[in-house]
Parts: sequence; structure tokens; C-alpha cells
Amino acid sequence: MLKRAVIKEDIVNTLQEIGLKKGDIVIVHASLSSMGYVCGGAQTVIEALFETVGDEGTIVMPSQSWKNLDPVDGVHWDCDEADWQIIRDHWPAYDKNITPTNTMGAVAEMFRLWKGSIRSDHPARSVCANGKYAEYITMNHDLSNIFGDGSPIGKLYELDAYVLLLGVGYDKNTSLHLADVRANYPGKHDCTEYSAILENGSRVWKKYDTLFVDGEDFDEIGLAFEKTGLVKNSCINQAEIRLMKQRELVDFAVKWIEENRI
Repeated sequence: MLKRAVIKEDIVNTLQEIGLKKGDIVIVHASLSSMGYVCGGAQTVIEALFETVGDEGTIVMPSQSWKNLDPVDGVHWDCDEADWQIIRDHWPAYDKNITPTNTMGAVAEMFRLWKGSIRSDHPARSVCANGKYAEYITMNHDLSNIFGDGSPIGKLYELDAYVLLLGVGYDKNTSLHLADVRANYPGKHDCTEYSAILENGSRVWKKYDTLFVDGEDFDEIGLAFEKTGLVKNSCINQAEIRLMKQRELVDFAVKWIEENRI
């Protein structure tokens, strides 16, 4: 079924309707296709975001390149296991200026190339930011501290940012990983990762320890959070638009995880 065309003003009006305003800091997770026919595509969505938060605002998007992980993690499912060592030996080193995103969507991929965007240095779990606090949010993204306090996601909590879901579910809500880091539960554990990076000008297959990334219950957490009434909702065509305070989401999720995970 054909959907009506969406223009920039439609997006701006929807964002303002749910409470996003000038000067806000917001991490955005977007599915362009879910919004139907957006006249101008990803460019229109990004322009609408900038118009809404203005020059004093800051926009953040995930720019993860999670293919730059060891094949044992399952990220190279289309390669024969007999060739996994070839990946370890030859996967290109992360370069924040050219390494593409993996399954982050057309909006995030264009955003990383947008004039003024700054990308963090994590080879598999980077974020991009543009605006007043972009440099602060993206600086010093430690290999082992992917989503915790002091990471870009942790800095968003410190800055009292918003989370905006444009046509995606809570399974894409990266901020819930901060709750994962903060919560205490029996099954919590670290893991060892590997990524190709440049070190002293040479490509190395770098080993690092970090918290195991667990997001299988994020949709369930989101459903429970919505019942608090702290999420503002609207729609663009059939795409559900959700805006929430990151602090409120993370604080709720910490308690939920501690009460429900085993």
C-alpha cells in the first residue's frame, strides 16, 4: 500500500509536538523506510533534526561498525569457519573517517558524513555527534568501556539528554546498555573481544575485555517503561515516534534488570 509523502515540515512539527526543542541534546535511532516516502530521504530527516534543536543543540547517532569483531561472535555468519583466520588477518583497521556503519540505517550513515559530525574512536561501537557537545561526547571512547559511565552513552546521561526513536523499537535503544552496565544481576559477565585498529601506524588485531553486550530483553524493558507514562508518542505514517529522557529510561531499566534478569 502506498503511503503519503512526508516533507521536512511534517517531521519538524512531529518532533516539536512530542517536546523536542531548541538546545536539546538527543540520541537518535531512525529507520527511514518505516516512515514511508520521505521526500529527500535521509537528508530531509537530518535537516529536520537540526532545525528542531538549533545551533545550541546536539544530535548523536550510533555509527557502529560491529563487523569489526572476531568471527567467533557470530558477526561473520556468511563466511566459512575455515576462513575465519583470514578475517582476523585482513579485516581493515578502523578509520573513523571512512569505515562505514553496519546496519545502522541510511540516516546514521549519512549523518556520519555530515559536515561537522565527529565520530568516536571505538572500532566496533562508535557513535557520531554534531553540535555544541559533539567533541565532548565522542572524545576518549575507551576500548573496554563501550557503554558505561564515561563512554559517549554515559556522557549523555550526565548531560540529561533525550532518546528519540524514529520508527524503531527498544531493541535499537543503545542507552539501555548503560543500564546493563550499572545493574547487578547473577548472569552479568565480561567477555574478550578483538577488533582491527591502527596502533603506532600499523594494523593490529587488538584484544580487549569488556562487558558482554546483552540486549535480548530490551523490547520487554521498553514495554514496561512505556507504562510509566514517561514516553511521548506520535506517528509519521505508520512509524511510531517516541521521545523520552535518557536518565528516566536508564534509571528504570537498572531496577527492571536487577528484578528480572537471572
